[in-house]
Amino acid sequence: MNAYRSYKNLPALAGLCSMEEAMKPGLSVEACVARLKRYHYLSKRLHQIFNNRLTAEPIYELKMGFSLHAHYCAEHVTALRQRVGEMREPPLGLEETPHPALEIFCDEILAAPSTDELLLGLYEKALPALQTALKKHMADTNPLADQPSMRLCRFILLEIDDMLKFGAGCVQSLITDAVRQPAQNWLKLLDDCLAAAGGLDGSAPAPEEKPLSRQHSAKPYRYDPVPRRDERFPDPYNMGVNAEVFLYDDQYPPAPKTVMMFYKRLREIDVPEMMASIIAETPGKPWGYYRDMTRQLWDEARHAMMGEVGFANLNIDWPKQVMINFTWSLALNTQLTPLERHAVLYFIEQGLMPKTGKRFEWEVGQASHNPLSALFQDYDWADEVLHARVGRDWYVKQIGDAKKAVDYGDDCWSKVLMNWESWRQEGKTQHRNWWPEAYTAACQTWNTPPDPRVLAYNTTYETVRADLKNLVGSA
Repeated sequence: MNAYRSYKNLPALAGLCSMEEAMKPGLSVEACVARLKRYHYLSKRLHQIFNNRLTAEPIYELKMGFSLHAHYCAEHVTALRQRVGEMREPPLGLEETPHPALEIFCDEILAAPSTDELLLGLYEKALPALQTALKKHMADTNPLADQPSMRLCRFILLEIDDMLKFGAGCVQSLITDAVRQPAQNWLKLLDDCLAAAGGLDGSAPAPEEKPLSRQHSAKPYRYDPVPRRDERFPDPYNMGVNAEVFLYDDQYPPAPKTVMMFYKRLREIDVPEMMASIIAETPGKPWGYYRDMTRQLWDEARHAMMGEVGFANLNIDWPKQVMINFTWSLALNTQLTPLERHAVLYFIEQGLMPKTGKRFEWEVGQASHNPLSALFQDYDWADEVLHARVGRDWYVKQIGDAKKAVDYGDDCWSKVLMNWESWRQEGKTQHRNWWPEAYTAACQTWNTPPDPRVLAYNTTYETVRADLKNLVGSA
């Protein structure tokens, strides 16, 4: 073999590896599949953890990060399921737990009682274990025989690297030694779980068997549907500025409408908060359902960040000058069933498809001569077309008829009580009109005086909901 040469020394074996590397023993199909199933299990549980914990997580940046990482994990699960299905594995057995200790490991992180412990469990234990296992898989398997798995591992590792960089930044910013020290026994339990399972991939010799005592998961975890926000959201019940009435009023010019659209985008934090509840509380669906819904959840988080960037671009201090509420996600999560929430979501999406919806917002962005607004609305529109398809694929097919699906969504939204007046009477908000302050800040950036008509805008959501329908019995 030392004399073997490819034709004119061209790269051999499609450039995958050297001839010597292709001759190493590697993993059998059975061993490969056993490991892939463990990566699949942890990726699926990570998706659950990121999704289920984002609604009640107060810190905005973590909500956004969890949304992205749930999406990554959903995509990884999809790819791993496909690869296992290619390898002589009917039935696939992908819904089984590979080892009891891995179940405890994931249950403990899901049930972590604080953001600090959750971050430590995710970014210092679970994701590093998955990273180590994938790298070991690439070292152990035959790069030619198992090239599809090698490719899959490489792509998953790219996104795990990004996730770990984000997590390291969060841990560095939020977790002190004083916070970390009390968690040492719990972190040791996580290590013991991995060791008892022979490592994530199961290839390490298991230590002498000893009992694993659950700590945080001794009491079964329950999903918390109530959205929470950090201190930059000082008035989360505020429904004092009706963005849609302003946006669709022809008397107002395009430029200030872009400010209102940035508000609408940032306010979409509540869509991931609500969609997470649908995903968390809808068991038994095909995996494609969770993958598609999580993609939409991430898109809505992206839209929120577009609003954040828009305000930063205009030098608008949104925590002080724009009151971002959580009333929609709060009401839907606590008053409707998961199917009813999905119905409302689909109904709203259908309202965004006509010319008065996302196309109109893009046209406003174009007319405003604000390139950032036009760009964001262009992609927002494209995303919503995708989301309408997701709704047709999963919600409409369940209802059975497109018209019934829309009518049911309208009915479900109509029965949601927003408690506008009650929240004011209870002292939760005064529904302050924050619009003049935000608009004035934008005018300072534009170096133009405020338009008195625009400055005077003062329409609330007391009687008109976001699709411009009059509310009945919502006080």
